[in-house]
Amino acid sequence: MTEISAQKHDSYPGFPGVERYGAERSPEDERAHRKEMCALGYRIFGAQRWGQLGDGHVSARDPILTDHFWLLDWGVAFSAATPDRLVLVGPGGDVMDEDGNPTGAVNTAGYNIHAPLLEARPDVVSACHTHTAYGTPWSANVEPFRALSQESTAFVFDQALFDDEEVEVLSVEGGKRIAAAMGDAKFCILRNHGSLTVGRTVEEAVGWFVMAERVAEVHVKAPNGKAISDGAAAVAAATMSTDLTGWRVFQWLRRSVLDG
Repeated sequence: MTEISAQKHDSYPGFPGVERYGAERSPEDERAHRKEMCALGYRIFGAQRWGQLGDGHVSARDPILTDHFWLLDWGVAFSAATPDRLVLVGPGGDVMDEDGNPTGAVNTAGYNIHAPLLEARPDVVSACHTHTAYGTPWSANVEPFRALSQESTAFVFDQALFDDEEVEVLSVEGGKRIAAAMGDAKFCILRNHGSLTVGRTVEEAVGWFVMAERVAEVHVKAPNGKAISDGAAAVAAATMSTDLTGWRVFQWLRRSVLDG
């Protein structure tokens, strides 16, 4: 039964006008793609009314300078994000344009979180974090997600908990501790701070973050809810937890909150 369900899940048609999942591109085209998806990720967050206090960041590892990554320039509203308003962040926090010229600035905590995380996780392209209405309050419980909903099964077997009081993340050392706590998971609850996701594409990282917020909402609203069994959760996780699912969530979000 599980194998049949997984096969049907993987046989959905593609999205009109979107390259297939896993499409190979030249380094230059991949850079352009990641920047576009990163900007769209910020705009999706902005459509959720996230980041209005200057908090939060979506990163995209540069495919050419792989120890550099892209973030939104300082002072740009999430809803106004475009590829040309992203800045390239290098080792040590240097901020530059695509040609290496000094420009702009980034959220300090953004650098302190993303730089060590991307360094520790060469398998991922992007990380996402911002303060939200449900992820942040749930993180104050310092408890992992349980299998309380369909979406939660995407995380219950692939999550981490950063039980540390450095909520401001004022240092790269704090970011290194976050990376160590996260390990090889795709989702981490930052104590008293909120959610953090990573993905092998920008699309996945953004999709996982928004899905995690939906899961956090269930936990906040039904804190004493009865979870399904591990066995039942594993059946759902066989399709809900795949990288492809995170990518698809992004595609739906793009159509629903940006293009709709």
